[in-house]
Amino acid sequence: MAVTLDDDARQYLETFEEVTGADGIDCIIDTGADGARVQLTIVVASGQLGEAIGPDGRTVTQFQERIGLPVRLVEDADDPEVFVANAFAPAAVYNVTISENNDTVAYVEVADSDRGVAIGSNGRTIETVRRLADRHCEIDDVQLI
Repeated sequence: MAVTLDDDARQYLETFEEVTGADGIDCIIDTGADGARVQLTIVVASGQLGEAIGPDGRTVTQFQERIGLPVRLVEDADDPEVFVANAFAPAAVYNVTISENNDTVAYVEVADSDRGVAIGSNGRTIETVRRLADRHCEIDDVQLI
């Protein structure tokens, strides 16, 4: 599924690839209630997450310092269940089940101790996962169980 990016997202991905040497697949710019940019989520090509992070996290830290925003990295995957699980990292995901009835829903089982991580501050993480799941896997909704 092809993802359409705006100019800002393309510029962030270009900078990401320049700094990290890893291929960026997608970029979501999260904004706060005031419209200010608060976080960037980058989908990294499968198998390149370690390269994007770098030794002791130095590479991704350099990228964050360059753009002035915190960054979440998500490893791409061909399998929708694996992609959704990757999008919730670092939360421990036990199982992802995709149900296709009237619409496609991913039901995600996470460790009780990681529910807060999976939801994120002001629901930011789960909303970003929902956007990514829709864009990359045509999943209409993501629900924690």
